[in-house]
Amino acid sequence: MVVPILLLIAGLTILIFGANYMVEGASSLAKKFNISNLAIGLTVVAFGTSAPELVVNTFAAVQGHQDIVFGNVLGSNNFNLFIILGITGLIIPLTVQSSTAWKEIPISLIAVLILFILVNDIWLFNAENSVLGRMDGGILLICFGLFLFYVYKQLKSDPTEIEEINPVAGLPGWKMALFIVGGLGGLVYGGHLVVNNAIEIAESFGISQKIIGLTVVAAGTSLPELATSVVAAIKKNADIAVGNIIGSNIFNIFLILGASSLLSPIGFDSNFNTDIYVLAGGTIFLILAMFTGKFRKLDRWEAAILLLFYLGYTTYLVMQEL
Repeated sequence: MVVPILLLIAGLTILIFGANYMVEGASSLAKKFNISNLAIGLTVVAFGTSAPELVVNTFAAVQGHQDIVFGNVLGSNNFNLFIILGITGLIIPLTVQSSTAWKEIPISLIAVLILFILVNDIWLFNAENSVLGRMDGGILLICFGLFLFYVYKQLKSDPTEIEEINPVAGLPGWKMALFIVGGLGGLVYGGHLVVNNAIEIAESFGISQKIIGLTVVAAGTSLPELATSVVAAIKKNADIAVGNIIGSNIFNIFLILGASSLLSPIGFDSNFNTDIYVLAGGTIFLILAMFTGKFRKLDRWEAAILLLFYLGYTTYLVMQEL
C-alpha cells in the first residue's frame, strides 16, 4: 500500500511542476505577441492552474470513474473557496475591484446553478437517471466561451485594469518549446498516476472514490491555486489572490466538466448535491462578505469562518465513511 501512496504523491508533484512549466512557456509565447500580463493571467495562467483538474478528469472520464470526475471538480472548487480564500484572507484582508464583487463572483455562482440544473435530471425532469451528457457538456463549453468573451470585453472597456502585474519573462525559443511540450507531458503522465493510484488506495482502504476525489485528489490538484494565491496575498495583491480562485472555479465547472462530459457522458450521484449546496452557500457567503462591513473586502474573521466551516465539513464527510 506504500507504493500506491508514493506514486499518488509523485503524480501530484509531476502534475504541479508540469502545469508550472507549461504556464511559463505559454506565457512567454503569449508575451512575444504583445499580449498584456493581465490578459495572460486571466487566460493562460488561469488555465494552467486548472490544468491538473482537467487532466485528472480526462483520464477519469475515459475510464468511467464518475465519482472521481465530480469529486475532483466539486472538491477542488470547495477547497479553493473555503481553504485557499480562508488562508489568504487570514494573511491579509482581501479588498477586490468592483468588477470582481459585482460580476466575477456572481458569475461563479451562476456556474454552480447551471451545473445543478444540468446534473439533476431525475429530480428536475423526471428522467430515469441523472447524467451530465454530451449536450450538457456543449452547454457548459458555450458558457465557457461566453465567459472568455466577457473577459475580453472587460479588458477592452476598462483599460485601467491593464497594468503590469507579475511581469512575464521572455524565454529563448528552444526553452519555450521545451517548457510547453515537457509541461504537457508531465501533466499527462502525472494525471495517469494520480487517477490509477487514487482508485487503488480507495479500494484497498474500503473508502469510496467520492471521498478520495473530494479530499485527496481535489486538494492535490488545487495546490497550484494555493501557491498562487498565498504568494499574491503575501505581496498584498488581493485582486490576484481572489481573481485566481474565482477564475479557477469558473474554469473547473464550464471547461473541465464540459470537456469531460464531451469525451464520455458522466453519471451523476445525487449525493454530490450536498457538495453543490456547500459550494453555492460558500459563494453566497463570499458575495455577502463583499457588501458587509468594509465594502468589497473579505475580512479576517470572515476568512476564518470559511476555513473552519470547511474543516468541519470535511471531518463530517470522512466520519461518514468510518
